[in-house]
Amino acid sequence: MKNNIEDFFKENREEFDFSEPNIGHFERFRAKLEGAVPEKKERKGPSWYVLAVAASLLLFFGYWMGNSNVPKGIELADVSPKMEETQNFYVATIQNEIAEINTRRTTSNQKIIDDAFKQLEILEADYSKLTFELKESNADKRVIYAMITNFQNRLYVLQNLMEQLEEFEKMAPYENKV
Repeated sequence: MKNNIEDFFKENREEFDFSEPNIGHFERFRAKLEGAVPEKKERKGPSWYVLAVAASLLLFFGYWMGNSNVPKGIELADVSPKMEETQNFYVATIQNEIAEINTRRTTSNQKIIDDAFKQLEILEADYSKLTFELKESNADKRVIYAMITNFQNRLYVLQNLMEQLEEFEKMAPYENKV
């Protein structure tokens, strides 16, 4: 079989010899055969697994430090069962409104939705502050009322946004007709 392959290559040599190697190819090839292959470079610095272990320890330590000393406020649900019902109602309603708004999101109404969500973030930050005030005031009714008002304001922002989106959708077909 070896002879058959050699004979085939000898007979069809012109078909295989269609280009010449680059200048110096034979010298480089001979140098490699004689063992003039460059030595491996030594790695400098720690290996990847040492870095991975160090990163894991750093993340764990950061998580532990972040969660161990964080003071927490009191939610409405911690005050009484009725306040828990109130909080659950508002949270569920707000989540439903946000889900409905996200289904209506398009590139043309993106700016309106983003502006409303920025207002929601401000209200949520205010609510977070109120949870600390509620803890410090021992469930003062004024703070509870402010927390409920905060929920109502968030719902108002979302309902206002829904109305704006409905108006925007009504106007959209007429937008390109002038």
